[in-house]
Amino acid sequence: MERLLIVCTLSVMSCGIFAQSYVFQTFKDSRVINTHSVETLPKRKLDVRIAHRFGDLAGENGGFQTFFGLESATDIMIGAEYGFTDNLTAGLYRAKGAGSTPDGDTGLRQLLNAVVKYRALRQTEGAGIPVSITLVGVSSFSTAKKIDDNPDLIRSFPELNHRFANNVQLLIARKFSNSFSLQLIPSYTHRNLVTFEDENGIFAFGVATRIQLTKVFGFIADATFPFSERRTPANGYYPAIGFGLEIDTGGHVFQVNFTNATGIMETDYVPYTISNWNEGQFRLGFTISRVFNL
Repeated sequence: MERLLIVCTLSVMSCGIFAQSYVFQTFKDSRVINTHSVETLPKRKLDVRIAHRFGDLAGENGGFQTFFGLESATDIMIGAEYGFTDNLTAGLYRAKGAGSTPDGDTGLRQLLNAVVKYRALRQTEGAGIPVSITLVGVSSFSTAKKIDDNPDLIRSFPELNHRFANNVQLLIARKFSNSFSLQLIPSYTHRNLVTFEDENGIFAFGVATRIQLTKVFGFIADATFPFSERRTPANGYYPAIGFGLEIDTGGHVFQVNFTNATGIMETDYVPYTISNWNEGQFRLGFTISRVFNL
């Protein structure tokens, strides 16, 4: 009887250990370039982040005259996220905002952005759970000055709720090996106020990947494609596409990237990317992340 109890106890312990053999670092950062990744912060970790997008590298607004876009900044974001549990992360960011329409109107600017991420499922080793799934919610509030003399502009803000735009995402990722990860990103963006004949709600589908090059360097890329009759190249809108290099130095992650998106937050770049890679309308960007123990 004693031996039977010992065997049963060891079996239960073994099953518990097996069930907890999670896959770690599907991505090394909580973001890829434009998109979020499935990663959430460990409990009681604070991630302070600074992201920057310069001006056009080439094309009419780039080249040597603007020192390849380094003389201007399309968007800047600074803020922090905190891990309340290993699966729940929330944060607050301030962003300049950069979205514009092809006819010259601007999107929401001077944005206060709240972010919530919840990891609902985590990939395990072997034949266990095959993917990681994370839910993301982003809510942006514009603090820009109201424009009273033109009610056709987005920033006329007839009501307080017109200052809001929201985005929800379902992140589905798999780490196929230590060198390769892939993520799929269906999402929905809703703007409470839009210009005439535009649409409040936009569905989009994104894809992101990470390829480990060395112990320190990783190649990252992502793309977001809006599902909208209006958001096509014929109407002056383009998918937000980016690629870059990620450098891991321990507690510090540094990223250098190139993207045609001008805005950094999903509520900005999903509905307002009007820059075309083929015309040199892409820009250099960087992200600095520092994680602290609290």
